[in-house]
Amino acid sequence: MTKVVLFAGGFGTRLGEETIVKPKPMVEIGGMPILCHIMNGYHAYGFKQFIIALGYKSEVIKQFFLNYNSLQNDFSIDMSRSAVEITEHRKRDWLVHLIDTGLHSMTGGRLYRLRDHLRSDTFMVTYGDGVSDIDLAKLMAFHKSHGKLATVSIVRPKARFGTVDLDGEQVVKFKEKLDTDSWINGGFFVFEPGMLDYLSRDEEVLENDVLTRLAENGELMAYRHDGFWACMDTVRDKKYLDELWSTGHSPWRVWKD
Repeated sequence: MTKVVLFAGGFGTRLGEETIVKPKPMVEIGGMPILCHIMNGYHAYGFKQFIIALGYKSEVIKQFFLNYNSLQNDFSIDMSRSAVEITEHRKRDWLVHLIDTGLHSMTGGRLYRLRDHLRSDTFMVTYGDGVSDIDLAKLMAFHKSHGKLATVSIVRPKARFGTVDLDGEQVVKFKEKLDTDSWINGGFFVFEPGMLDYLSRDEEVLENDVLTRLAENGELMAYRHDGFWACMDTVRDKKYLDELWSTGHSPWRVWKD
C-alpha cells in the first residue's frame, strides 16, 4: 500500500494567533482541519496509509486522531455503565502513523528521520497546508511512466494583485489577477526509495538541498497541474479558503462524505 507522508511539524508563524495554540495543519477550513481536507483528497484516489511527520505541538494532532471517532460521529453514553455507543458512523478506512520527526527538523530532515518507514515502495509526500484538485492517480501514473527517482507537481497560481499597463500616467490596460507565467512547486511529490540516499541530516531542506541535487543528477521530473491550487500560508489565505468552502465553491473537495 502506497504511503503518503504529510509534513505537519512546522511552526506556521505567519498564521498569527491561530498557530499559538495549534500546529498549522490543524487550523480549520469550514470547521475541519486542513490536514483532513488533504487526507480526504488522497483517500478519494485510493490512498489510505498516511505518515504524519510531527514536530511543533504534536500532542494536538495526536489527541485529534485518538479522539477522531467521537469528534466526527454522533454517539450515546450510558452513564450507569460508562459505555459509549457510536450512533452515526462516518468511517475512514485510513491507517495513520503519527511519528515525531523533531521540533526543529527541516523538510528534508523529517524525511530522513522517516527513512526506515519508506524503503519498501514508491511513496508520496505533501505539505500540511495546501489544497488542490490535482488528479493524484494521474500524478502517480506519470511518475511510474518516466522511471526517475522523483516527481514534483508544478502549478501556476493566480497573481495576488492586479497589474496595469501605463502610457505616462494613463492606464491603457488593467489586468486583474491573471495567472502567473512561472511554474512553481505545487507540493505534491512522488518518490522512489532511492531518493532517501540523498538525505543525511535534520537540517536539510527538501526544496533547496535535496530536489536541487536530484535535478542535477537528472532524477527529477515535473508534473504540470493547470487546475486549482492554494496554500494556507497567512490569515488572508485562510479567509479565502473559508469563503470558498462556505459558498460551496471548493474545487479541492474531490471526495464524498
